[in-house]
Amino acid sequence: MLELQKEKAKEKNKTAPILEVQGLKKHFPIEGLFGKLGKNVGVVKAVDDVSFKLYEGETYGLVGESGCGKSTTGRAILRLIDPTEGKVMYKDQDILEQTRKENRSIRQELQMVFQDPYSSLNPRKRIGDTIEEPLIIHGIGNPEERTELVMDMLEKVGMRIDHYYRYPHELSGGQRQRVGLARALIVNPKIIIADEPVSALDVSIQSQVINLLQKLQYELKLTYLFIAHDISVVRHISDRIGVMYLGHLVEEAATDQLIESPLHPYTKALLSSVPIPNPKHKRERIILKGELPNPLNPPTGCVFHTRCPVAMDICKQHKPRLKQTDNDKKVACFLYD
Repeated sequence: MLELQKEKAKEKNKTAPILEVQGLKKHFPIEGLFGKLGKNVGVVKAVDDVSFKLYEGETYGLVGESGCGKSTTGRAILRLIDPTEGKVMYKDQDILEQTRKENRSIRQELQMVFQDPYSSLNPRKRIGDTIEEPLIIHGIGNPEERTELVMDMLEKVGMRIDHYYRYPHELSGGQRQRVGLARALIVNPKIIIADEPVSALDVSIQSQVINLLQKLQYELKLTYLFIAHDISVVRHISDRIGVMYLGHLVEEAATDQLIESPLHPYTKALLSSVPIPNPKHKRERIILKGELPNPLNPPTGCVFHTRCPVAMDICKQHKPRLKQTDNDKKVACFLYD
């Protein structure tokens, strides 16, 4: 019954996106020997023309191998790093065009959960003070009200009241990640960008945190951008999945469609690396040849053509655009033109 209610809510909210990323780019200049006084010797295109839509109440999974630009995309959306180019539309406003002061009110509605919970928590602050800090920044409540809100949030994320008085080093990895989640949720956001929130945790703890994320999503009406390199984890939590390679979005589809019938050769290779416990459903393993291209000098045309087992001449000369195919799938590959 719960799953049916969630599906109805998602269909209802798919009329207009709550967040739309348009042509997002983030290029990092490489400076010469003398730093800023020297000449730029190149540029790393960490994110290069990425576009996608996020609908209210859904989880959009962003997946790809390490270094493909997933985390940079999430940080650029929140302006934790300033993008080179593009638009991020939220409530008919371009977040990237706003001043830092104007952006502060929106920041309350868009929060982030970081990959490493230990490094993202202040070791000198008690857990209660860490979770309360966003309330102080945004001027929410008096000291007594804030303490009560923090206590309630600790219970919501599955922690005890006595954890309020502890320090980060006194908690396990899973507990620290719950603290990071509580800190993001305390200001009642609409969108959570979860940057590899379970990659540093044991497998058993991963499932607990993912189940908690799903439970809170339904209870608090949250929308997630879930970033991870493990496609099996993304499959479990996501409604739609976007696949990234070397700064580009190469495929996007509903989770079931992408898992059952992937289109892009890179997506097929990514899925073939996931272990399947039932030998009857064993899929052919695709091993990509060569190394990941140098982001300082990416290949011309399709960035994947140097490792693609079905590359054609056109792939070396022209860059494919992300185009829609049947069943709302999108793929950037000349095989489907």
